[in-house]
Amino acid sequence: MSDPSPVLALIGYGAATLTTVSFVPQALKTLRSGDTRGISLRMYLLFCSGIVLWGLYGLLTRDGPLIAANAVTLVLSGLILERTWRARRQRG
Repeated sequence: MSDPSPVLALIGYGAATLTTVSFVPQALKTLRSGDTRGISLRMYLLFCSGIVLWGLYGLLTRDGPLIAANAVTLVLSGLILERTWRARRQRG
């Protein structure tokens, strides 16, 4: 997506911000409590895979909002995935 209008870019960055920030409470709760029992490992594996593909799509299309949102979301959801994975391994 080359040279989007300023309004279109603003909408994209606004949507990216809202969807990305929605992961902050879950990531903080998971990091602070360490409790991952209610989190689906499969869901986060699929979700993180999708985020990687969306990020790649954003890079290939040079879409700033997609690149920014997916980079941050991958970090946050990756933290949750890692903690969930580790907890599952410890429980056996």
